[in-house]
Parts: sequence; structure tokens; C-alpha cells
Amino acid sequence: MSSIELTGYQGDTICAVSTPPGRGGIAVIRVSGSEALEIVQRRWQGKPLAEMATHTVHFGNLTDSAGDVLDQAVLTVFKAPNSFTGEDVVELACHGSTWIQQQVVQALIDAGCRHATAGEFTRRAFANGRMDLSQAEAVADVIEAQSRAAHHVAMSQMRGRYSDELKGLREKLLHFVALIELELDFSEEDVTFADRGEVTALARDIHALISRLADSYRDGNAIRNGMPVAIVGQTNAGKSTLLNALLRDDRALVSDIHGTTRDTIEDTVVMGGTLFRFIDTAGIRQSSDTVEQMGIERSWQALDKATIVLWVIDSTRPDDIATMAHDIVSRCEGKRLIAVLNKTDLGDAQDAENQLNKILSTLRPHQGEDLQPQNPSGELPQVTAISAKRESDIEALRDLIVRTATLPDVDSDAVIVTNARHYQALTRARDAIARAIDGLTNGLTNGLSGDLLDQDIRECLHWLGEITGEITTDNILGEIFAHFCVGK
Repeated sequence: MSSIELTGYQGDTICAVSTPPGRGGIAVIRVSGSEALEIVQRRWQGKPLAEMATHTVHFGNLTDSAGDVLDQAVLTVFKAPNSFTGEDVVELACHGSTWIQQQVVQALIDAGCRHATAGEFTRRAFANGRMDLSQAEAVADVIEAQSRAAHHVAMSQMRGRYSDELKGLREKLLHFVALIELELDFSEEDVTFADRGEVTALARDIHALISRLADSYRDGNAIRNGMPVAIVGQTNAGKSTLLNALLRDDRALVSDIHGTTRDTIEDTVVMGGTLFRFIDTAGIRQSSDTVEQMGIERSWQALDKATIVLWVIDSTRPDDIATMAHDIVSRCEGKRLIAVLNKTDLGDAQDAENQLNKILSTLRPHQGEDLQPQNPSGELPQVTAISAKRESDIEALRDLIVRTATLPDVDSDAVIVTNARHYQALTRARDAIARAIDGLTNGLTNGLSGDLLDQDIRECLHWLGEITGEITTDNILGEIFAHFCVGK
């Protein structure tokens, strides 16, 4: 990728603390720009930076503007273009006192640096062709990764697996464009340069590849932000107690009084290398209380948005199962439903399980078939028994949730989309190539202009280019890098 212009940044040498804010054993201060070596030299007592080879480490003193020693430090030099940003980069590892950090940064600014803005180092790496935009965004994802799965996907994207996939798609599209435009150039002579069936097959192949990437976003979003798991059920079934047991923390208020939870409570936990986002909800029942009704409506909304639903049932009240069964099962179409029979410490849960299976059997989509109870999507609902209060069989429930998640194997070579901006661009690219396919199969025989077909293909190229940054604007870049931390 060729360098692009960075509005307002030309000629600046920037600096910032790259380690987390606060006091620590070591702090790293990064400097990048055409004058990085000269500026740091003004505050360095040790071997001259001009004599240092790239990618070498040196020990010396850092001084303030008056020449007084601020700290002993370790300096690492990376000379252009073989650095993270593509510019000369110097990293200073000093002691982690917040006062020392502030003084070193101030001394560098006095010597000619400008303080970096959020994400500016990575933005320069993108501008200087060290990475494309999807790789740059993956840098932030690596920093924010909260699970092994999220880290693996972000690392794969940062190393270019996703970019390679998009590059292959763009090459196919450019070949497609070349064939169509060649025919447009010779339209008056009625010359055909490609077999219509072959070109249509190519377009369908491109559509399938884009669809696969776009469809992976649901799982990718769950990997990145946490798979949503709604905990629903009637009042006093033990939902909040279960949330606390799963999180191993007293996150939710627990009471024997019905209707204690009035709003959703969310928290995340990593299980089996995957981040899960648990959502405790208000108990569902008939109520004339306006605030409680609002909470119950939010419970249904949480269920609708969840990927996994934990239907918590008080096993001491088996007759209550029928009250909610139809609504719960019917709204779980396409979701993964786990019926959790709670309060086994208060008695045998067998009666409740028998009642549950009896009711579920009446909700089969195909009566009379020799099937186990299932939800309308055709998936078998899992049934398990626990005591949330005693934390009995909680580990078994955790294992069941992990197995039920059925996320793609992040250790494979499959590319998984995790970014909402990318998903939006992919869906628009898919729409554009779909119109091109329609034009190839139907439109041309009905007199559709080849110009319109060419326009659809170019629109598809445009949206794919927005993902990698081959087509972008300062506004888009500003929005993306504003969410980065300063120093990265």
C-alpha cells in the first residue's frame, strides 16, 4: 500500500506514554517522527543515537531541560522504515513513577516533540503502508481482548489473514471489471470477451465468499464482545443467585421477596477461553406495578437479543412451569435454550423434570414423530438440575454453556469478522454483487446497460476498499482512531 496523506501531521515528531496510566515498575515512552533521534539525543546521556544500529538497546540517563538527570533508562531505537510506524522510533523504558513519566514527556515536548493524540502511532503505521486499516483496527482489538478466542481472532487479523482474504476478493472483482469494461469499449462492434456462464459463475463465487465473511459476524461479535446469555424465569426462581454463582461474585441483590430485580444486570466472565456476557433479568409474572412491568418488558427484550437462554425454573413449584413454557420456547427459535431446574437442595427435582418434559412434548413442531422435546428451530433444549444457592452442579452448568455456545474453531484458518464497520461494508458489497448477478442472469437479456453492471461491480469494490482503507476519508480515520488509547 502506498503512503497516504495525514492531514496536519506532516513533519511532526510525537511522543506519549505507551504503558497504562498510573504507577508501575516500568513505564515506556514512545517517540516517533523524522526528528525522533535528534530530539531524544537532547535529553539523553549515553551513546549517541546516530551511532546506534536499528533494533538495539542501550543504557543511559534521561535529563530535563536544565540538564539535570531525571532517571536512568533503557533506550531502544528503531530506524525507518523498519519500525512500527515506518518512521524513526525511540522507546524509553524508565521507572514507573507518575512524576518521572510526566517530567520525561515534558522534557521531550520542550525539546521539540508534540504530544501524540489517541491512536496516532498506529494511524502513522497505516499512513506509511506498514499495515492496512483492518490490521490497524486489529491492534486495538488485541489490546482490548478479554479472552483467548478474542485474542486469537484479533492476532490473526493483525497478521493479515483477513486482509489476504479481502485482497483475493478484490483481485477477482478487478478481473471481473476488466472483462466488462473491455466489452463496453467494443460495444459498437458487438464483441464478447468472456463466456456469460463463466462470468456469472465468477460473480456467484464472489457473492458466496462475501456472504461467508458477513455471516461470520454474529459469532465474531460474540467472541469480541461476549456471547449474550439471558437468564430468564419467574420471580424468585433463583436467577440472581445463579448469576452470582456463575460469576463467583455477589453481583446481584438476592432476596426472598418476589420482584426484587426490576432491571437487567449484566456482567462478563471467561469460560473455556470464550467471553460470555450474562444478563440477569426481572422475574416474569402478571403485575400491575408500572415499574415492574417495564422491567418485565426488558426481560423479554434481553431474551430476544440473546444467543443462549437460561430458563431458570423453581423445581419446588413444578406446576408453575406451564405458565411460561409456551412463551419461552416459542421466543427461543434459532437460539440455544437451556432449562435450569433450580433449588435441588430443597427436594427432588424429578417431578419438575417430568412436568417440564411433558409440557415440552406438547410444543413439538411435528406431532406424532418419535422426537425428543425441542424448540421450534428444531434444536433439542438442554435440561439440567442445580442448586444455585449451594452452588451444586454449577461447574456442570458452566461446561454445558460452553458446549452449547458452539462458536467456530478460532484455532483454524477460518477468517471471522468481529468489527461492525466491516460487517456493514460487507453487507453493502454483497448487495452490490447480487445486483450484478441479477444483471448477468436476467438484465442483459432484457436490454440492461453494461454501464449499470460495471457500476454495481465498482460499488462492490468500493465497500471492500473501505474495510482495508484503500478508499477512506479523514472523517472515517478520525472516528476509528479516536477509540484507541494514547500511546498506541
